[in-house]
Amino acid sequence: MIDAEVLDTEVVDTASPGSSFPGSTTISSPGHIDPDYSEQGVPSFDFVRDKIEKRISTAIGSQELAEGTPEGQGVDDMMRKRDEAAKKKLDEIRKSMGH
Repeated sequence: MIDAEVLDTEVVDTASPGSSFPGSTTISSPGHIDPDYSEQGVPSFDFVRDKIEKRISTAIGSQELAEGTPEGQGVDDMMRKRDEAAKKKLDEIRKSMGH
């Protein structure tokens, strides 16, 4: 059996004043708690929902930008041709097996 030592620690903000890191928790002392987190360090439902919505918005925006460029359209055409070729090959294999 392994003996473990329990340490009483706190999360401190290592960023310089006025700067922040995306998604960082800024708990610098027991008296200063980030409003998006509980005293135990658990994020609030609103914080998590907002973070998910931001990621979805970023993904949708990236997709729209990619589809609007000639390179993005070329990739779409290439993927469509590859999928068609794969479907044809699968149909050939199925026919050769008698299905």
